[in-house]
Amino acid sequence: MNLKITALILIFSMFLAACNSEGNGEPQTSKVPDQKWEDIEQEAEGSTVNLFMWGGDNGINRYIDDWVAPKLKENHDITLKRHPMDTNEFIQKLQTEKKAGKDKGTIDIIWINGENFKNAKENQLLLGSFASKLPNYEKYINQDKNFTKSDMGTDIDGMEAPWGNVQFVMWYDSEKVKNPPKNMDELKKFVKEHPGKFTYPNPKDFSGNAFLRHVLYEKTDQDPKLNEKDDPSWLEGEDEAFWKDLKEISPHLWRKGKTYPESLSQLDQLYSKGEVWFTLGFNEARGEGLIKDGVFPPSTESFVLDVGSIGNTHYLSIPFNSPNPEGAMVAINFMESPEAQLAKMDPSMWGEGMVLESDRLPKDIQKELQALNRGDTVLSTKELEEAYLPELNSTYIDWIKEHWLNEVVQK
Repeated sequence: MNLKITALILIFSMFLAACNSEGNGEPQTSKVPDQKWEDIEQEAEGSTVNLFMWGGDNGINRYIDDWVAPKLKENHDITLKRHPMDTNEFIQKLQTEKKAGKDKGTIDIIWINGENFKNAKENQLLLGSFASKLPNYEKYINQDKNFTKSDMGTDIDGMEAPWGNVQFVMWYDSEKVKNPPKNMDELKKFVKEHPGKFTYPNPKDFSGNAFLRHVLYEKTDQDPKLNEKDDPSWLEGEDEAFWKDLKEISPHLWRKGKTYPESLSQLDQLYSKGEVWFTLGFNEARGEGLIKDGVFPPSTESFVLDVGSIGNTHYLSIPFNSPNPEGAMVAINFMESPEAQLAKMDPSMWGEGMVLESDRLPKDIQKELQALNRGDTVLSTKELEEAYLPELNSTYIDWIKEHWLNEVVQK
């Protein structure tokens, strides 16, 4: 009897241990290098780092290919290879490798945030807690800021490192639109008077979903405390005005609302060809590079909606089976450096905001930052700060995706 009881206790203990290791967001065995930073840098020298990221913006691609990669090679003898791929695709790739027990993959760094980070963490697709080991993270980033602790409601736990801060804005062709609509009442009037000249991406796309999150802010609760409500179930019975307005504008949108752009890139193409007169998205400065490249018309201007402008932070992380975690950490640390963050703000490159604290920067970088002209289409820092809205929990993204098709498209 005692042997049976002992055996049962042992089996039960093993069961509990297995349960605790599943779904807790931490890999069962962390592979984060634990040696001194100098040794990590030395180990990374001469290696190749594969960066998987969304590739739909020429300015972003130019920043990685023409600035980051050469500098990383020059400073650390690391060869950076950019692989354009949608985030959900490389998450699926990692999930497949995880199930197959592939301990050595092909991805070293992923560009990630929000619901994709939540999925990656919950499915143990990430290397572990590495951010605090990065010298630039420790030196230049204020770790009291919420974006270092939580990513759209998911605890970060050091498993991704902040890369950039952006805000949501709208762009329009000022030669065709004199007074852009800044709220739903104005938008309803505009689309009826100018049918086919406005649309937004399918909310499976992050930017299209973000547009709807702004409408949700306007129609349910203009107080930023909406962000404190993690579970969208409270919207049941409170969302009628939200869906009503979206249904009302749908027949007057591009292609009569029978189809929607599948991505922000497609919406940008429609805008560049004049099929629609508006585009949208995160990164208040991205229009500058697209105007310079001849993609957007020179008459492009930007604005924020009356309800405000959602701010969003995006991150870099390392997969559980990175073949070169040392190289990945050195590359991410470099991309968090003052030099790299300042270059990223250049409107001819990417143009987005930095994650570093300006008062912690070296004096020469502070002077360059103050002198930087982000471009004529970029709203002032004061206007953006006054319009700032906290990002919603990632559960709202799923809620909008789940209900939009039935509430708007099929009705």
